[in-house]
Amino acid sequence: MRLVVNGEPTVLEPAPASVAELLVRLRVPLERVAVELNGEIVTRAERAGRPVKDGDTVEVVTLVGGG
Repeated sequence: MRLVVNGEPTVLEPAPASVAELLVRLRVPLERVAVELNGEIVTRAERAGRPVKDGDTVEVVTLVGGG
């Protein structure tokens, strides 16, 4: 599967079935992360049921607190 992740072409085999699986495969911490799939925000509740398809564009942003 070919994706663009944070602006970088990425090939994943076997293909992840969902956004949640993609995050695990990318070793992204699941807490404090925002995900955009093809320009649309994917909520935490939607991640497991949201399919990822060949050619999709994914933006993953890790939220950092500070002061």
